[in-house]
Amino acid sequence: MLSSTLHDGWSLRATTGQVPASIAGRDIPAEVPGCVHTDLMAAGMIADPYLDSNEAGLVWMHRTSWHYRRVLQAAPAAATERVDLVCEGLDTVATIRLGDLVVGRTANMHRTYRFDVRKHLDRAAGAETTLSIELASALERAEAEAARIGPRPGAYPHPLNMVRKMACSFGWDWGPDLQTAGIWRPIRLERWSVARLAAVRPLVQLEADGSARVAVHVDVERSGLEHIESDLTVLVRLGDRSASGAVAAGSTSTVVEILVGEPALWWPVGYGDQPLTELDVSLTVAAPAASGTRLDDGATGRADDNLGTWHRRIGLRAVTLDTTDDEIGTAFTISVNGTPVFAKGANWIPDDHLLTRITRDRLARRLDQAVDANLNLLRVWGGGIYESEDFYELCDERGLMVWQDFPLACFAYPEEEPHRSEFEAEAREHVTRLSAHPSLVLWNGGNENIWGHEDWGWQEKLGDLSWGAGYYYDLFPTVIAELDPTRPYSEGSPSSPRRSAAEMHPNDPDHGTHHQWEVWNRVDYTRYRDEIPRFCSEFGFQAPPAWATLERSVRNPDGVPLAKEDPVWLTHQKAEDGNGKLDRGLAPHLGVPVDFADWHWATQLNQARAVTHAITHYRSWWPRTAGSIVWQLNDCWPVTSWAAIDGDERPKPLWWALRAAYAPRLLTVQPRGAGSERREVLAVVNDSDEAWTGPLSVRRERLDGERLVEVERHVTVAPRSVELVELPVEVRVPQDATREVLVVGLGHVTTTHSWVEDLDLELDPDAADVSVEPVADGYLVTVTARSLVKDLVLNVDRLDPLATVNGALITLPAGGTARLRVRTSLPDLGPRLVAAPVLRTANDLTVVARELALAASSR
Repeated sequence: MLSSTLHDGWSLRATTGQVPASIAGRDIPAEVPGCVHTDLMAAGMIADPYLDSNEAGLVWMHRTSWHYRRVLQAAPAAATERVDLVCEGLDTVATIRLGDLVVGRTANMHRTYRFDVRKHLDRAAGAETTLSIELASALERAEAEAARIGPRPGAYPHPLNMVRKMACSFGWDWGPDLQTAGIWRPIRLERWSVARLAAVRPLVQLEADGSARVAVHVDVERSGLEHIESDLTVLVRLGDRSASGAVAAGSTSTVVEILVGEPALWWPVGYGDQPLTELDVSLTVAAPAASGTRLDDGATGRADDNLGTWHRRIGLRAVTLDTTDDEIGTAFTISVNGTPVFAKGANWIPDDHLLTRITRDRLARRLDQAVDANLNLLRVWGGGIYESEDFYELCDERGLMVWQDFPLACFAYPEEEPHRSEFEAEAREHVTRLSAHPSLVLWNGGNENIWGHEDWGWQEKLGDLSWGAGYYYDLFPTVIAELDPTRPYSEGSPSSPRRSAAEMHPNDPDHGTHHQWEVWNRVDYTRYRDEIPRFCSEFGFQAPPAWATLERSVRNPDGVPLAKEDPVWLTHQKAEDGNGKLDRGLAPHLGVPVDFADWHWATQLNQARAVTHAITHYRSWWPRTAGSIVWQLNDCWPVTSWAAIDGDERPKPLWWALRAAYAPRLLTVQPRGAGSERREVLAVVNDSDEAWTGPLSVRRERLDGERLVEVERHVTVAPRSVELVELPVEVRVPQDATREVLVVGLGHVTTTHSWVEDLDLELDPDAADVSVEPVADGYLVTVTARSLVKDLVLNVDRLDPLATVNGALITLPAGGTARLRVRTSLPDLGPRLVAAPVLRTANDLTVVARELALAASSR
């Protein structure tokens, strides 16, 4: 096979729509892979839509059609040669032409298309011709489809469910509404004869005797041009093992099995290593052994008859999903290699709304941040895309489990043709494509579609119209059972396994997966503890991005200082009543500061505390609760959102909170019991392979460090388990809750617990001695607490956007010391590092709240 990419020499032109005069009628250089927005930015024709209020100025692009073109000079096909134009990703509604002949039409961003262009090249006879791709408005196509078959309800105004395009391209409550268009994945010409490797699916099964069986399913496509079809040989090499299989004339598939006697197993991060083994598959024309090259198992083939190769690295492991019924409800527990795993997860959205700017290096940075935050699972959310090979390979290497949604989110989806066929084609493609990746542990039918059908008023609007049930309960599980039965499937998130909505509400916390959005939308974050879900696959709380990110991208005209009510701020706050919810969430815990810098810090801290409150609760209930997947890890642009890492790749305080709450070993004070029996206990969470044993120290002390009661007991907590330790009443019941704190330590792990909100806690605003000294590559900041210091951070990005620090959200009881390493190339920052607004604590905010309360009472 000969393959040649077609990435050079492209131009684009707007062909329909209300196009600005400066762009209309002009040919613009186009980068492929790429999109219209990035090309227009590169040409200086539009402003960056991520900055300020520029997004609003690009609404005209929603109803614009575009014409990509380039010159193509390709030799005519040989007598037995097929020539295919392969388009791995067209965004979205495309007509492809060679010269004046239509090669094909597409309407699915998520699919690869292959077009036989042999006759087109024969007609051109080697002369120059034009390859053109016309991209119509996806919005107008969706509107026309809704008019044809009847609209279906959903969470947003655009009919995004009527076209197979990334849902969040039409805007979301954290993302811009840009509606991209372009050739977003590679495009190439492939010349081949006889046959080609059409698909390879290596399916791994662990046997009862401890061995691993790798069944390599191979599908071939025959050219259809030879008078007599050839027998073919498939050669498979897995590490130092090899085997072969035959594809007889007239057949198009085979299965080649390799048995590994003592496999080195792939494990999630924190549970073991992630060995990966090279797997190579080649397709050749069958030949007698005497004329071929013998492999160590007797497989043969001639090198000059090689028809194609395929390569991946695979991991040997087994994954199961326990959804059995028990005395509580229905479990939802992922097990890898027979070991149940608490899923310490975060939801993943596309890391840049302009997808072609996402590089392997960017993904590696993000996934390293996930591992460094002690995550072991990412859920690829259903309003985005099937991620790139780079993403899954990097997860394979890091031991990050992947929960993969099919891309359907928050809408009723039509099942009429051609929609059902499009869904089936893309499902088949990606179930096949991703079967090689050990990181992929679960397929999921979609996001909040089953829940939406039950609770969001859809049924009255739908009547007898289809809404997607056939996908979740029939099509997707059927495709997976056929193509990759080694991986479990869940109907949706949230959903109650194996049950219709008439039997069990899809968001019942006692059954399967649960989304918790009453917190954030309507109730205080302390209400997380009102329910004990079997698996919480979405929950979260908002906060703004880092200060340096705001300074770069969210700016008022003429340098006017930013305020949360400004139109430019609201352009980057997409949530309904987002600011109101932030303030109502702050009020009972930290107060609502008036000063914008104080408000920014308070909202970031409150986000971190809210999510910590949920995660520590969920982890304390293992194994009843078997996972938590916070919304969300990352952002796709600069925005106030639920993310732990903002659109400029900076970690928010939430990231540090995840790192602490998902630590392998955790101490957390939790309520147990009800009514008069309600009490606080200490949950000792040990998510490691070794027992956690040692003297447990528990003391009640004043904020200034005066020790009131101290007890010690020896504890042993088994691996992968939680032990609840009863606290003596003299320790857990304070004499003066406003001036006391509980301090707990076991080994190197400590935690503090207070009985009242910070607003009522008599925190000292000047509670620490702080020093700073220059060191290589930056500074060392030393903080020693004279009284309780809560949630200390250094906002180093306020001084240097490139600066980093190795810790945040540090709580120190009196006498405690922390040393923070700041890395920066800027000189003379010492005094500014140890003062507000760089050095902040929760203690600061209580002072602000008291001043505001005093001012209010004096009016």
